[in-house]
Amino acid sequence: MRYLNRKINFLALVLLLIVSFGCFGQKKETGQTRTDLPQAVVVRVVDGDTIVVNLNGMEEKVRLIGVDTPESRVNKRAEIQSREGLGDTQTVVELGKEAKKFTVSLVKPGDKVYLEFDVQQRDKYGRLLAYVYLQDGRMLNKEIICNGYAMPLTVPPNVKYEEEFRKCYKEARENRRGLWKE
Repeated sequence: MRYLNRKINFLALVLLLIVSFGCFGQKKETGQTRTDLPQAVVVRVVDGDTIVVNLNGMEEKVRLIGVDTPESRVNKRAEIQSREGLGDTQTVVELGKEAKKFTVSLVKPGDKVYLEFDVQQRDKYGRLLAYVYLQDGRMLNKEIICNGYAMPLTVPPNVKYEEEFRKCYKEARENRRGLWKE
């Protein structure tokens, strides 16, 4: 009888470990909806790294932390990006339009998203600064970089995912994804 109890306890422990590791693995692989974060509804995509959401009944412009996509309109920033080596200003704008199209493929008006803030919640223009999570648990910021439609942009003190973003960027460039195809 004592041997049988030990065997049952051992099997119960093994089963518990299998279930525990199985659950953790599943969350990591498929993503986990971040319902613990503030929920917002997408109103529109402004460009590759900026969206407008309805948060608590107010429209807020959200700048994605850690992400820098090419500009989708001719402006001073597009000229700077041109000088940084993305091509002439028109090329920068074309790349920016591609980046926006990719972002639009991930978030559409009416989609629920979850916002994670870092140290600083707003930039000097009054935009919310956030990591945006999709319904399936993927982080929009990271998806844009990993798929090759943005460069990482680190602006302290918001540096929580800096290393992850740099790793994604390097991999996207090496594997010629998104804007880096040619």
